[in-house]
Amino acid sequence: MAIVGAPPKDDMKPGHTEPHAHAAFGSVKEVEASAKARMEKIIGDLQHALASIRTGRASISLLDPIRVDYYGTPSPLNQVATLHVPEPSLITIQPWDVSQIGAIEKAIRSSDLGLNPSNDGKLIRVPIPALTEERRRELVKHLHGVAEEHRVGLRNIRRDANEALKKLQKDKAISEDDERRALEEVQKLTDSYMQKVDQVAKAKEKEVLELK
Repeated sequence: MAIVGAPPKDDMKPGHTEPHAHAAFGSVKEVEASAKARMEKIIGDLQHALASIRTGRASISLLDPIRVDYYGTPSPLNQVATLHVPEPSLITIQPWDVSQIGAIEKAIRSSDLGLNPSNDGKLIRVPIPALTEERRRELVKHLHGVAEEHRVGLRNIRRDANEALKKLQKDKAISEDDERRALEEVQKLTDSYMQKVDQVAKAKEKEVLELK
């Protein structure tokens, strides 16, 4: 059984701390701005990771994980061919270099997406078969796991921000009241991004479960 999903970025690794996570922040605003920027990246990464999970409809983003051996260099499919979705259950691939059609077809066939491409010598057609009920359940379970990895990332960022605020207070750069208020703001920020993760995951789950 093959399920595609992007591996977690550093922020999603439990206990991970970016090199700049404990850099010397000069103010509460700097801590909050850094946390927000990192949380925004978490949402972007989640959207990218979920885009490569199959639904019942054809989507060129489904082929994002594919790498083609292009004259010895593993290259993303969209850098060696033009992709189209002419109908809901079909992706077509027009290689820029027709001599690479075999390599492209082989890369798709040997991937873990379970797709069966064919070509007429010029164009590759990739039919997207309907998902079985069992497959849908597997994909939903997987996307829940991906979403949780990103929630862990948000919690890591919250931890880093809280530690930075505590350091500011310890260094007498801010008062205890300032620290308390800032910790509350970091929690509110974290809660809002947790909600975004939930929204993105639920929207993808709906796509996966939707029958065509």
